[in-house]
Amino acid sequence: MRRLLAFLLSLGLTTSAAAQEAVHFSSLDGANGAPPTRLDGYMFRPTRAGPGPAPAVVFLHGCGGLISAISHNIMSREVDWAKHLNAQGITVLMVDSFTPRGSGEMCSTSGFKMWLYMKRPADAYGALAFLQTQPYVARDKVGVIGWSNGGGAVLFTVAKRPNKPAITGPDFRAAIAFYPGSCDSQRVGTDWTTAVPLLILQGEKDVWTPAKPCEALAQQAVALGGPVEFHAYPGAYHDFDWPNLKRKELTSYTTSKGVVPITGEDPAAHADAIRRVQAFLARHLTL
Repeated sequence: MRRLLAFLLSLGLTTSAAAQEAVHFSSLDGANGAPPTRLDGYMFRPTRAGPGPAPAVVFLHGCGGLISAISHNIMSREVDWAKHLNAQGITVLMVDSFTPRGSGEMCSTSGFKMWLYMKRPADAYGALAFLQTQPYVARDKVGVIGWSNGGGAVLFTVAKRPNKPAITGPDFRAAIAFYPGSCDSQRVGTDWTTAVPLLILQGEKDVWTPAKPCEALAQQAVALGGPVEFHAYPGAYHDFDWPNLKRKELTSYTTSKGVVPITGEDPAAHADAIRRVQAFLARHLTL
């Protein structure tokens, strides 16, 4: 099934997005002699590329995975964002961290796997290393975007820490985290900050990954010299940038604290997020 899905995706038969290519590369999660995980990825390249190598962005999916268990398509949120970035001349590499490891969703308390979650920064750096071998990618102009679980992975990826995966090329030049998990000092540390320009976008009515802790984390990072921007949208829930997503209470994903997550698109916040993301990437990647 996995090979068939990769084949269909490589032909662009499962979504209506621009041309895409199934690719495979190694995570940088190998340690103590263990072999690295061979990851699946999906490359979306601009149909009208400019002269010379172009910027690129790595996508880190949410807790539901990159591939829908129902439609077997790439999630429509990621496809929609790839369209907007492709229009900006940016190549997108979507990383599937779950399928190669035999994991389904990690949204429920029973499905969450901390060991896999903590491998996702290594996946991001594996994707960065892979992109930097492609002749059409500008090695020093690669960013990373993550949503929810993937947004938390972004926080760990760009954190100032001594044990980052070893890479031979330049580090990420920009990062964006949508309603990230792990905005908690117990997870990321009381001295969390980053040297990578980071934009955090949140919904003020998000009860799954609340805005206040992320705002506090952003303020902490700025106080420590980190180039972090934070913006919250009044009235917006989790997944506010998911096209045509109707408001829904996800009782099957009730948290250990008894919170019932609420998701749904907020069209005004979604439109503003597109403008903010494109402007942020223009400043840090395309100018």
